[in-house]
Amino acid sequence: MPSHDLADIYRAYIACLNRRDWTTLGDWVHDDASHNGRDLGLAGYRAMLERDVAEIPDLRLDIQLLVIDPPHVAARLQFDCTPAGTFLGLPVNGQRIRFTENVFYDFRDGKVWRVWSVVDKAAIEAQLTSDRAPP
Repeated sequence: MPSHDLADIYRAYIACLNRRDWTTLGDWVHDDASHNGRDLGLAGYRAMLERDVAEIPDLRLDIQLLVIDPPHVAARLQFDCTPAGTFLGLPVNGQRIRFTENVFYDFRDGKVWRVWSVVDKAAIEAQLTSDRAPP
């Protein structure tokens, strides 16, 4: 698959997540999807995303960096949001935070298949222990 096609597919996947269009998630996510080594399947992947949105009602994924090497995609996503309660074990409780996530994807059959992600938890911790506004 050409790089430009995979970039378009990835952007459409992110747009689907930002719209919370769970009924079309299967257009972008493989039936055998996994996240950080856990086999979730499409239903489990959807449940994970729905849980994320329940915990962070204003969640929006903003692509800051996108690198395509078919069938792989690497992205740096930026978030500016207000988790309702505990997030990543941290007592955010509605405080506005900004952080990034580095995500690596393998695509199969033109869909997200395997995902590995790392959230910059240290950036969140620094904001929660500081009187300063988020960076």
